[in-house]
Amino acid sequence: MFHGMTTRFASLAACALLAFGGTIAGAQADEDNPYNLIQAGMVSVGTLGDAKPYAFTTATGEFTGFDIEFLKEVLGRVGFAEDQIQFTGQEFAALLPSVANGRFDIAAAAVGITEQREEVVDFSDGYLAGYLSVLSGDEAITEDTSSLGGKRLGVVQGTLQEMYAKKNFPEAAIVQFPDNNTGVAALNNGTVDAHFLDYEAAKDYGERYEELKIKANIPSFDAPAGFAVKPGNDALREALNKAMHDAMQEGVWRDLYQKWFPGSPMPEQYLPKE
Repeated sequence: MFHGMTTRFASLAACALLAFGGTIAGAQADEDNPYNLIQAGMVSVGTLGDAKPYAFTTATGEFTGFDIEFLKEVLGRVGFAEDQIQFTGQEFAALLPSVANGRFDIAAAAVGITEQREEVVDFSDGYLAGYLSVLSGDEAITEDTSSLGGKRLGVVQGTLQEMYAKKNFPEAAIVQFPDNNTGVAALNNGTVDAHFLDYEAAKDYGERYEELKIKANIPSFDAPAGFAVKPGNDALREALNKAMHDAMQEGVWRDLYQKWFPGSPMPEQYLPKE
């Protein structure tokens, strides 16, 4: 009986030590990966390769643009060097699901914050707001968006533009594309009559193709862009928010905006406060 009790006490002690050891290991894991990243010490970012000036690839395959540079600045303030940030391009429609299912830690691609998207991922505070634009070479399409009735209107699948177009242009035939380059190519070859995209991208395409003009600009300040993170990853989201607001207050956001959007109006909420 005494032997049995000794064995029992020994087993209990061993379990206690294992539990204590597990607690230490868990605490150590949290300490090594405080932002709950997929890989400790490396931030995996999903983005786009064709959304100039927000996020795009250069001729050498490097990612750049306003969102890319601003996120690098923000993550640098959190404590990550550039070689600890890995950008991967994919179609816009797959970005948020890829964050939700753990493929990426962050999505950065001028992603407008909407209630529908907040059901899939969590968002940082907003860092960018702007306009939605109708791009076309069709003289029958005017500033009056009712002129889109009966026209084929291209949108990038899963974007704020698609949601807005389906709600507000019911007489237009909505045609989905995986990215803006494909949509504008379809516009140039006559597959669609107009393409609906953000103002800055529309301005860039208008400069590249003389026959294409911005026909209408629609304010989009009610759905500012934010960085998407996995649901429940409050540590990363809160760290991004603090670093973002510090960068705004110090004028870094303003300087990057002027670099990438020269001549465009700047939302006051992102400028330094006195």
